[in-house]
Amino acid sequence: MGEKSVMLAAGGTGGHLFPAFALAQELGRRGVAVDLVTDERGDRYGTGFPARAIYTVPSATLAGRSPMAAAKTALSLASGVRAAYALLGRVRPGAVIGFGGYPTFPPLVAAKLRRIPTAIHEANAVLGRANRMMASRVSRIATSFEQTALLADKLAPRVRFTGNPVRDAVIAASSQPYRPAEANEPFNLLVFGGSQGARYFSEAVPPVIDRLPPDQRARLRIVQQCREEDLAEVRNAYAAAGVTAELQTFFRDLPERMANAHLVIGRAGASSIAELTVLGRPAVLVPLPHAVDNDQLRNASRISDAGAGWCLEQKALTAEKLSETISSLMEQPTVLSAAAGAAKQLGRPDAVVRLADLAEELIGVRTANRA
Repeated sequence: MGEKSVMLAAGGTGGHLFPAFALAQELGRRGVAVDLVTDERGDRYGTGFPARAIYTVPSATLAGRSPMAAAKTALSLASGVRAAYALLGRVRPGAVIGFGGYPTFPPLVAAKLRRIPTAIHEANAVLGRANRMMASRVSRIATSFEQTALLADKLAPRVRFTGNPVRDAVIAASSQPYRPAEANEPFNLLVFGGSQGARYFSEAVPPVIDRLPPDQRARLRIVQQCREEDLAEVRNAYAAAGVTAELQTFFRDLPERMANAHLVIGRAGASSIAELTVLGRPAVLVPLPHAVDNDQLRNASRISDAGAGWCLEQKALTAEKLSETISSLMEQPTVLSAAAGAAKQLGRPDAVVRLADLAEELIGVRTANRA
């Protein structure tokens, strides 16, 4: 299908799909054709992925430590490698770039077998399990943080710090400067965090808001992502507290909602961190507990250490603590402004350009010294 093409491999989660989406947009502007290979979940976010074709290959995540589970995973991945090998023979991309997660394993292994240049992109502050398996086998490793935990020193020559790409909608919204809410002005609070975060925040945040003083509740304008089954209960809780709230299961205009927020409460997934920093918005981050390799805690700690937000671990987070945090920040616009500025300093709006440059190097239309 022509040598000026790149195949992107990404699983169906937002953390993998969104940076791949951003890269596809940029490569399209450069006249490079993009194909997407994913697992059976596909584009479950309904993003309308900008690829000329979307393919699926079998994949699996190791769900248990028993020999039976390991054998089942190995068989599924082997089937995926065979399917990906045949697919690459038909499509003939100039390079294959994976965005983490086990769905990237079959196409990257197949690309190695076909001697097609490869790269992986690590969105988090720690190298994920699938990327650790592939790191020594790929041509290049792109990172979102200048320091990435569990990335072997011997692989340094292959590493390129690019940042984590964000979609065009985030770049467009990033031109809106942060303006804190002064006393007695409406205060925009955005609450989101993916499917698991939506459940936790639906249960945790309404009682927290109810503890706020009446004058602060009257100022609040809450926008919150909820699961379908939680919408009615959360809506009733905010109505009882006298709080204005807009609730949806998914916000297609989330970048604009983030740009309009005075404070964000959410998990610390890689895409959320990238978007918050490019937008320059302060956030209270509650990392997903029990995450493999503590990737969200590491992400949130980088934000907290830079003064760009606040990291509150779920295991020690009480309604009183979160209520005090929100109440205090609502009364300190200068503190929020400082955090917004620190977040903006961390943002890498050029990440997608840098990663696209790397992709063009792999397919031979750009030399490394031009990157």
